[in-house]
Amino acid sequence: MSKKKKGFGKFLAGALVGAGLGVLFAPKKGSETRKELKLKMDELICKLKEVDVDEVRNEVECKITEIKNELADLDKEKVLKIAKRKANQIQDMASELVSYVKEKGTPVLEELALSVKEKAINVTKEVLNKLENED
Repeated sequence: MSKKKKGFGKFLAGALVGAGLGVLFAPKKGSETRKELKLKMDELICKLKEVDVDEVRNEVECKITEIKNELADLDKEKVLKIAKRKANQIQDMASELVSYVKEKGTPVLEELALSVKEKAINVTKEVLNKLENED
């Protein structure tokens, strides 16, 4: 579906909803409001006839297939693999922090950096253990 058609569809839907709400909340007699609402609904039906049903169906089917594929791809092993890679990255970053602080020769910061590294390692281990032990 072209962007132009999608944009027009969204615009049309918004315009119709807005028009319908405007008609419902307008300070007019009930019979006039119902008459205007019927006209707006008739307009909607006419506009719906212009929609390419096959194109919409194909687009929806395509999106559903994409979602199914992504869900099938999101299994425990893949999540665990990603988590392990991230855990290693975090530990490497914490080690770099410690090295940097050591290089700058700041003992107080070195202790804190070591503490951060230790905590990062513990947290990543906890997350990995939790992922590995989930059923």
